[in-house]
Parts: sequence; C-alpha cells; structure tokens
Amino acid sequence: MDANRFMSYSLTDERVARILAAAIGAVEPGRLVREHLQTTELPKHERVFLLGIGKAAEAMTQAASEFFDEFSEGLVITKHTRGLCSGQSAIIVMEGGHPIPDERSLRAGKAALDFVAQLNEDDLLICLISGGGSALVTAPKEGNSLEDIQAQTAKLLANGAAIHELNRMRCQMDHIKGGGLARATKAKAIGLILSDVIGNSLETIASGLTVDPSSGNRVQNFIVGDIRTAAQAAQQRAVSEGFDSRILDLQVQGEAREAGLRMAKRLKEERRKKHKPFCLIAGGETTVTLQGNGKGGRNQELALAAVDELSGTDKILLISLATDGDDGPTEAAGAVANGATRQRAESLGISAADHLARNNAYNFFRPLNDLIQCGYTGTNVNDLIFLVGL
Repeated sequence: MDANRFMSYSLTDERVARILAAAIGAVEPGRLVREHLQTTELPKHERVFLLGIGKAAEAMTQAASEFFDEFSEGLVITKHTRGLCSGQSAIIVMEGGHPIPDERSLRAGKAALDFVAQLNEDDLLICLISGGGSALVTAPKEGNSLEDIQAQTAKLLANGAAIHELNRMRCQMDHIKGGGLARATKAKAIGLILSDVIGNSLETIASGLTVDPSSGNRVQNFIVGDIRTAAQAAQQRAVSEGFDSRILDLQVQGEAREAGLRMAKRLKEERRKKHKPFCLIAGGETTVTLQGNGKGGRNQELALAAVDELSGTDKILLISLATDGDDGPTEAAGAVANGATRQRAESLGISAADHLARNNAYNFFRPLNDLIQCGYTGTNVNDLIFLVGL
C-alpha cells in the first residue's frame, strides 16, 4: 500500500507512514485467503461455489476465484464495490447498507440465502467473511421488519453499545445471523474469516453467519487474519525503520474519549523516559456514546480526546485509524494529534474541548489537515493506535 496515502499536516515522517502502510498491507485479504487455501485440505466435492460477505469480500472472493479456476458461481456482498471481480461473469457483486442495514441489505440477504439453498451435499461452498457482514445482509425473522432492525441498530449505536450487544440483538431479530447461513445449505462449507472482533469470537464476527454447532463437521471455520497480524507487521517495520517498538495492548475497549486520554498519558510518560525514537502499537474497538450532533468516528474522537493532554509535548504523534479506511460516517480513516495540535487549533478559534463535547472530531481535525484520508483499503480488522516518539 502506498505510504503517502497516510500523510497529513502533522504526519510528515515517511518512516511512520511506512509503518502504517505495513500494518494495512499485512492484512490484505486476498493474500491471506491465498495463503490459507494453499495449506488447507479441502473435503471431496464436485462443484465449488464462492460467497463473499463483508467489507473485504471482493478481494477475498477474487483470490479464491484464482485458486478455484473452475468454480461454478460466486456472489459478493460488500459495502463499497471496487470492481475487483468485474471481469468475471460468474460472480455477481452487490452492495449492502452499513452500519445500519437498508433495502439493499434486505435484497442481499435474500440473495445470499437463495444462493446457498441451491447447493447439494456434493458441493463445496467457500464462505469469505469479514467485518461489516452483520449490516450488509439481513433477513428479518417473522414478527420483525427491516424498520425494526434499523431502529434497534441506531439506538444501540447511539448509546455506545459494544459489538457483542449489537450482534445479540441481530441474532434475535434476523434468521441469517447466528449460523442461519450455514443452516440454509446442504453443501459442505468452509468459512475463511477476517476478524474485526476483539478475541476473534467466531460467533461475533459478522454475527456468526456460518457458525452453527448443529452443522457438525459439515461446516469448518478458520480465522485467516486479525489485528495481531497487522500489529506484528507494524512492529517489524518500525524496528527496521530504527524505532524501539513493542505491542502494548490489542484489546482496547470502552469509550473512545477515555481511551484517548489514557493513550495520551502513556505517550507523554514514554516520551519522558525515552530519548530515542519509539513506536508503541495498540489496537481494539472503542465505542462512542453520542452527546452532541457533530460529525466523526471513534478513531477521530480518540485522537481528539488526546489533544489537550498532549499540548506542549515535543516530538510525539498519536495516530488512531480504522483499518478499512472509513471511520464512522466519514471518508476519513482517523486522525493525528501531537503537542502542537491544541495551539494550532486555538489560532483558528477552534476548541478541542468544545468539539469533543459535541462529538465533532471530524470538524476539529479537518481545518488542521490532520485527518487520515487514505481511502478505502479493502480490508477490515480492528482499529490501530500508534504512540510515536520522534
């Protein structure tokens, strides 16, 4: 991945940009799928079908289609179509709504269920699952509607619900979730899963579409990549760039503003202790409880919460980004804060505290040119946080 895509006003050090690029490159979904298929013993089968669901579905399905050069049909359901499968007439690509399901998600859910229902016991279904799948496909249970699921999803998101809370609701209201996809087919199935969930719970990633204990050995699920894959690649790159580097914590949770303050204090502490370049790496998935009507995402809010605490500290960077390139309902992946951010903002009449109170991180960092706008990456694991001393 081009490291220059991560640059901002404050992030100008090419070494740091290359560390971020290494992290994202390590979880490139196509490569992970190819590597796994090359080492996996597949069950005996007559025909192969490919079903990709999630933010990384296109790249994962493209890689699988190259491995199975004689597959029968493929269906891809994703958030942003990138055209990776456009040259293959055997693969249909659909978009669904995210983070709140919409009419497209309803159509996609029906398409997915119809797709797997046509298969028989001698077929092999390769399910390529990644984060976002919970919203991208929906099939409401009897007594529920799309509007019911939308309302419940919006309510939980606004209240800062954790992913397992969201997915518990989804499984209760939606019969494609909680293994519903696996139950809908007679085929042997292999799920190749790119995890965006802390702890890699198979039941939680995309609401466990292929996780059904009653299926026995007919369905096998494998994690092909996760946040640790990205963090380890970042650490290795940081060391090669001359940084003292280690992984701090890959289970960062809770309110983004609280995590941001903790990370800022840790960064200042490390800066006091160390006189050579360092890069500490963390990851996880924070939440935001909406208190205002501003614009932003959890990564931008985490960085914003660090601004006042970091003020005046020299030669540091705090970087928080979503690995898929989309942080909340914005086109930014995250944001960068350093010791000069507060002063620069105040010179423009902008208050970090005021914007934080209104959940308005995007409009705080935008005039400072410190949003990370790397574009859609095509992958999706947990968020990454970098504490850098230069």
